[in-house]
Amino acid sequence: MYDFIPDNPYILLTPGPLSTSKGVRNAMLQDWCTWDAEYNEGVVQSVRRRLVSLATATKPREYTAVPMQGSGSFAVEACLGSAMPPSGKLLIVHNGAYGRRMVRMARVLRIDFLEYGVGETETHEAARVAEILSQNPEITHAALVHCETGTGLLNPLAELAAAVKAEGKALIVDAMSTFGGIPFDVGALGADFLISSANKCIQGVPGFAFVIAKREVLARCEGNARSLCLDLHDQWQEMDRTGKWRYTSPTHVVRAFDRALDELAEEGGVPARYARYRENHRTLVEGMQRLGFRTLLTDVLQSPVITSFLYPNSEFDFPDFYRKVKEYGFVLYPGNLSRADTFRIGTIGEVRPADIRRLLDAIAEIRS
Repeated sequence: MYDFIPDNPYILLTPGPLSTSKGVRNAMLQDWCTWDAEYNEGVVQSVRRRLVSLATATKPREYTAVPMQGSGSFAVEACLGSAMPPSGKLLIVHNGAYGRRMVRMARVLRIDFLEYGVGETETHEAARVAEILSQNPEITHAALVHCETGTGLLNPLAELAAAVKAEGKALIVDAMSTFGGIPFDVGALGADFLISSANKCIQGVPGFAFVIAKREVLARCEGNARSLCLDLHDQWQEMDRTGKWRYTSPTHVVRAFDRALDELAEEGGVPARYARYRENHRTLVEGMQRLGFRTLLTDVLQSPVITSFLYPNSEFDFPDFYRKVKEYGFVLYPGNLSRADTFRIGTIGEVRPADIRRLLDAIAEIRS
C-alpha cells in the first residue's frame, strides 16, 4: 500500500516534529472538505472521542477534547487565555524554557500571576507548591509542565497535581511531550486542563494541538478569552454543535493524526509505546556512556523522551558533530540551556532500539 511513499533520508531524533511512519504520511495524500460529514463525523469527532479515551479510563464522561490549529504553544496560550477569568490569579510552576514561556504568555495576556521557578536541573517539591498556594489564597489556577524537553527532565506530575487539588485550585498541565507516551490518567490526577500536540508521542505531524478539559470547568470559561482565534470555549462549542473547526481545519494533518491513533492502538497502546521509548532511552544512554559521554540529569529526573548530553570536552564542536551524524542518517538537537554546553538526542517517534544502535555505531566511527 505504501510503496509510493519514499523513505525519509534521515531519522529525526528530536522531541517533535519527529519521524513518522509511512502509514501516517500516506494518510495525508487525500484531500478532505471541511464541510463534509465524512470528515467531521468520521475523522474529527472520532479523534476527539479517542483522545478522551486515551486521557482517562476513570472519568471519560467528565472530559472533552478540543483541537486547536497551530503548534503546541498555540494551545497553551489558548488554554491560559481562556481558562483564566479576569479576576483569577495563576501560579506558574517552572524549571525550564516551556514553563518560562507560560510566564511570557501570562504577561502578554495581562493575566495576574505568581511564578515558582527552580533551576533547570532541579524538580519541584509538591510541599513547596502547597505552601505557596496556602500562603496566597487569591490564586485560582496553577500551571506546570510535565516534561521539560529543553533538558529532558520529568516533573513529578502525580505529587504536584495532588498538592494543587488539595488546595482546591484548578490545574493546567502542559503534557506536550508525554501524552500518549507515558501512562497517566487525567481524571485520576484531577487535572482540569491538559495540553498536548499532534506531533509528539502519538506520532502525528505538526499542524494542530489539543486541550483535554473538564466539561464543567470549560463551560465556565465563556467570555474569558483574550483572543478571537484562540478562544478555547468557542472552539469547543462549535465542535460540539456542528463537528466543524471554527476556522479552516488542517485537514491533512488531522487525517494523519487519525492514522497515528490507529497505529498507537496497533502497537499495544500507551503502555507498549512507553516500553519502547524506555528501551530506546536505555540503549542510548548506555551506549553513549561507553563512548565517553555523560548525561546532564540524574536517572531519577530523566524522562525517556529526550536526553541532554554534556559536551565531552572544551574542543567539542557540535555543529561539526551534527553535520557528520546527519551524513549517517540521523538528526540531533542542539542544547537549550543557559548554563551548560549540551546537545540533545530524542528517543520518541517512529524509532526502534535497532535505530539507536545504528546511531551509536555511527558516533563511534565519527569519534574514532
